[in-house]
Amino acid sequence: MVRVKICGISSVADAQLCAQLGAHAIGLNFFPESLRAISPFTAEKIVRELPPFVSTVGIFVNWAPEPVVALSRALGLSFAQLHGDETPQVVSEIAKKIPVIKALRLGQGSRLPAFSKYSEASAFLLDAALAGEFGGTGQTTDWPLAQEAVRSQRIILAGGLTPGNVAEAIATVRPYAVDVASGVESSPGKKDPGKLRAFLLEVERANRS
Repeated sequence: MVRVKICGISSVADAQLCAQLGAHAIGLNFFPESLRAISPFTAEKIVRELPPFVSTVGIFVNWAPEPVVALSRALGLSFAQLHGDETPQVVSEIAKKIPVIKALRLGQGSRLPAFSKYSEASAFLLDAALAGEFGGTGQTTDWPLAQEAVRSQRIILAGGLTPGNVAEAIATVRPYAVDVASGVESSPGKKDPGKLRAFLLEVERANRS
């Protein structure tokens, strides 16, 4: 079964809707330059109002280990998603204290990254590569390359997924999970209920087939 993470959640209402519709995880963005960035205060309200069994993932870009661990523990986050240029040493240090999802960027026609450098990560999120951006670009990643990665790694597929292409992405790549932000939004950080429903229905359809 392919799982679903809805990223860039910025309100309690959107988080609860995602949970109602069957999302397995939500992403809370702490990268100040992102249009979907929220404060720890807002994140705490969202986490507090979530029902049981919905995982919470903090998105961090090039933070030092200590504040990542401190904020993750204070909020009771399930995972820390490291979405920047973190070194293997930083990943290892954080992973000793909280499960880590390491995000890596794949450009069209690029090579697979050296996953073994981040052996303590619980999973890898593959996103599209765009110069100067750390995700949320709406650009698709290299699906055939991601398919190759799935053979040896737990892969979360991100990058340009929408209700219109997620079933095809799942059939092609067969990832552990899919991750979506801009593809289910009416504006950055504001989720569109219709797109959310359509996306989750398409994932369910792909899982059945």
